[in-house]
Amino acid sequence: MNDEQKSNRISSGVVAAVSAAVIAVSGGVAWLTTQSQKAPITTNPANPNQSIQQQPTQPSNTQQNEKTAQVYWLKPKERNVALVPKSVEVAVTQPNQALERAFQALLEGPSDATDSTTIPKGTKLLGLKVEGDEVHVNLSNSFTSGGGSTSMVARVGQVVYTASSLNPKAKVYIDVDGKPLDVLGGEGVELEQPLTRESFDKNYPL
Repeated sequence: MNDEQKSNRISSGVVAAVSAAVIAVSGGVAWLTTQSQKAPITTNPANPNQSIQQQPTQPSNTQQNEKTAQVYWLKPKERNVALVPKSVEVAVTQPNQALERAFQALLEGPSDATDSTTIPKGTKLLGLKVEGDEVHVNLSNSFTSGGGSTSMVARVGQVVYTASSLNPKAKVYIDVDGKPLDVLGGEGVELEQPLTRESFDKNYPL
């Protein structure tokens, strides 16, 4: 074999070796890239020999919107009382959250000394449902305790106006322990439901 043939064979061998190395490196890079795109692997603390693949964190689809409801308190006005609103801003993710938060504030009582309420302490919101232009409010039995006719009428007004704070034309239904409230208190204040702001102002003036 002459020197030229030997040289050609050596050159061919070198090229083949370099090509094999390039292919191996490329395959390794591709494998590392694939692995880096997968979720990280951690060790199970309870079993060090067992690996756990962590799932990628999914973005939250919950969107919060700011809504402003109003709580109605009582303030003296000449010889009677007036219903006065206080705004409550709520970050909501569900349809009824703004009204529910307003009623929670109403039943907790006023924080301002100039505001007052005739809703008895301990009254709880058992349920609140909005259907179209109707608002159904279910209160605990404590709502009917104590006070004369003026106190009864005033607390009904607080509920009606607070419940309709997002829709002033809403029809409000008041239940106590799941039953429609037709007569309120020992004075026998009769309620004609549904109640609206207009019907309340007309039939139950403060």
